[in-house]
This record gives sequence, structure tokens and C-alpha cells, in this order.
Amino acid sequence: MFYSPTCAYCRAIEPNFNEYASEFKDKMLFVKVNVMINSFIAERYGIMATPTFKFFCQGLPIQELVGGVYPPLLKKTIEDVLKNGEKCVKNSTIIDYSITGYA
Repeated sequence: MFYSPTCAYCRAIEPNFNEYASEFKDKMLFVKVNVMINSFIAERYGIMATPTFKFFCQGLPIQELVGGVYPPLLKKTIEDVLKNGEKCVKNSTIIDYSITGYA
């Protein structure tokens, strides 16, 4: 979750995000990135609005939700990514960040 402390939509969805992070903690890694502190990371992934939920497979973004999404939509997207995650991992190549300069 890319967020800003001044974003009302971020504060509204945060309890749901935390709930889903707890519910799916054994299946998926959840991370919150403050775009005001981590502007380089936000720029790297093309974050133009908050909240933005990006889903990754082997370091590559595969899905994205932008803006004040409804909690059921966020949960459904998480479930869909998990459902297809094993296939994604099988068909992906791990990125070696040590050679990209982003390590």
C-alpha cells in the first residue's frame, strides 16, 4: 500500500488493509510505503495517487488498484492474486537487483 499521511482515503482503508494483512499473513507479504518519506520508491513504481495497492510476483508488479477502493474489492483482488500466484511464480524469473543498481 503506497500511502500519504495526509490522505483521507488512506486513513479510511488502513484498518481493512491491516485486517487483510493479518488474515493473509502466511500467504502474502503486506507492506505500507509512505510516499512522502520514500519518494524514490514511489517514483520508481509510477505512483501518481494515494492510496495505490500494487501486487508483485517475483519483484515484478502484476496488479494495481488506485484510489479509494471499496474494502471488498481490495480483498477480492488479494484472493485473485493468491489464486494465480503459484502460476505466476512458476512462469517468472527472479530479478537480481544487485546488477540493476537498486540493491
